[in-house]
Amino acid sequence: MLSFGNLIGGQWIPAEDARANVNPSDTNDIIGHYASADASAVDAAVAAARDAFEAWSQTSPQVRHDLLDAVGTSILARKEEIGRLLAREEGKTLPEAIGETTRAGQVFKFFAGEALRIAGDAQASTRPDIDVEVIREPVGVVGLITPWNFPIAIPAWKIAPALAYGNCAVLKPADLTPGCAHVIAEALHEAGCPSGVFNLVMGRGSVVGEAIVTHDGIDAVSFTGSAATGARIAETCGRLRKKVQTEMGGKNPMVVLDDADLDIAVPACLNGAYFSTGQRCTASSRLIVQSGIHDAFVERLSREMQALKVGDALDAGTQIGPVVDERQLASNLDYVAIARSEAAEVIGGDRIDGPAPGFFQAPALFLGTDNGMRINREEIFGPCASVIRVTNAEEALAVANDTEFGLSAGICTSSLKHARTFRRRVEAGMVMVNLPTAGVDYHVPFGGRKGSSYGAREQGRYAVEFYTTVKTSYISAG
Repeated sequence: MLSFGNLIGGQWIPAEDARANVNPSDTNDIIGHYASADASAVDAAVAAARDAFEAWSQTSPQVRHDLLDAVGTSILARKEEIGRLLAREEGKTLPEAIGETTRAGQVFKFFAGEALRIAGDAQASTRPDIDVEVIREPVGVVGLITPWNFPIAIPAWKIAPALAYGNCAVLKPADLTPGCAHVIAEALHEAGCPSGVFNLVMGRGSVVGEAIVTHDGIDAVSFTGSAATGARIAETCGRLRKKVQTEMGGKNPMVVLDDADLDIAVPACLNGAYFSTGQRCTASSRLIVQSGIHDAFVERLSREMQALKVGDALDAGTQIGPVVDERQLASNLDYVAIARSEAAEVIGGDRIDGPAPGFFQAPALFLGTDNGMRINREEIFGPCASVIRVTNAEEALAVANDTEFGLSAGICTSSLKHARTFRRRVEAGMVMVNLPTAGVDYHVPFGGRKGSSYGAREQGRYAVEFYTTVKTSYISAG
């Protein structure tokens, strides 16, 4: 059985303790055993990063460009191979997994370019014979903590800007899906990343993640994961005066108005709610449907939902892969039971048998719900969606905004007036019109409002706000 260690200070450190990486489509398939480190490994990684920081932060932008571009090229050249690994360890269908891998490669190439475009400002002073220069400098050593649901894309969109802007990094990937992060570490190592600039420490969040957040050698923390954990991390970083960025949950609304085209609305809701097994923070979990179109929409969506093929992520024709593990499946099934206890009509949602032992669930649709139910207040993070009936566009907007989250929101309508009003007034960081709530480009900012996000945006040029700090210099002509 293959064993995978941590990358610390440019050296592969064999795993003393390791965790099996299990295929959720077939629990008999063990992908490998990946290191499960303790806090001492974090100490070593941070020390290596701090030793490397001065040289790396002062290196030529061309050097940083070339490294990140090489990593992007490597990932894209191996996208089918890495995609198979991703499908095995996380459960995404193979096309989705290859698509995510492609995105990771594109992210590295985008930030390779950004390394050459770190801009500043030259400004005139209000005082004579004085020049003002505003420049961006790297924050320092950043701790990166990533989730299991996008095991290569999210590490990529944290690692690439961190290194592009001259920081050194310590990455802790989710212990459920460490394989793809290990692939990125290998690509960086093989591309000649200087020792200590990037470090991989795998292990449990309560051990490795906690050590990263509280370590006095970590200058900033970027976290993606649950709302409860993100809130604790933000509080801790505030107390320790660390820069912090947290991307957390969502309870994303998709509004379907009477004038919507069902040929657009139903596929958009089907994709947003159920693809990637609903394991996306941007998933459409609340379908807010106007009364006039409600019955026709529900009839068609429920029919198409029940026709989705659930199966092994690697099988051709599979549209919905497995839930990531037994614990997440149990949580999903608990919410199906809660929906029934709240008097919702439940279509689907049961655990089902797959071609091999695994964690398979039929997609679920909850009908006759209102926005006060637990199933519409709490993030489920599975292939489950609720339908909420409303009378008009104004009520739809009010229901959409009635949530502690604010990540993504969508509307299906043929009215420019309704689309424009919704786009301006919905309380979300991202808005989709006649598109699924899930799915964003790699070169634009990602993030939300309220309980969904805290701190600067991720991705695109907006990533510079988190991974750099601003220095203002005054120069007198004498």
